[in-house]
Amino acid sequence: MNKVAIIFFLFLSLGCKTSSRLISDTQKKIPQELLGDFKDDYGIMYTINDSVWIQHPGIKYHLLNYNSKGQFFIAKNDTANPGEAGLYTRIDITHFENMEPFLWGFCLTVYNAVTAEEAAATPSGDRNNPKKGCGGYPFSRMKRQ
Repeated sequence: MNKVAIIFFLFLSLGCKTSSRLISDTQKKIPQELLGDFKDDYGIMYTINDSVWIQHPGIKYHLLNYNSKGQFFIAKNDTANPGEAGLYTRIDITHFENMEPFLWGFCLTVYNAVTAEEAAATPSGDRNNPKKGCGGYPFSRMKRQ
């Protein structure tokens, strides 16, 4: 093999290992309070399980990783999504106190990253300002259904 082919092969191999690592690290770390059926404060329904975040009726984010320290998901947008299909999303999570029935909220901090690594490197939403900390908008508050 020539040098270009070897470098290309190594690049692909490393890229595949990175994606596999992201996928294998995910499921066991997702807190139970983030799994199940939810409705946000706009009336939108969601189903979140150990592998997919669904915004009903038909937007799907395939969960690749949950970073428990940073409190965010990295997801790959479903190829059938109406926008940003096949790109990557960072979903920041924040927890609320004294806002029952809303116990947590989320921000789609970036939804059009080219790689999972780019999405993970995106600065988080401002959890100290949940009313405007999601790119000038509020974090969506979630309650269990």
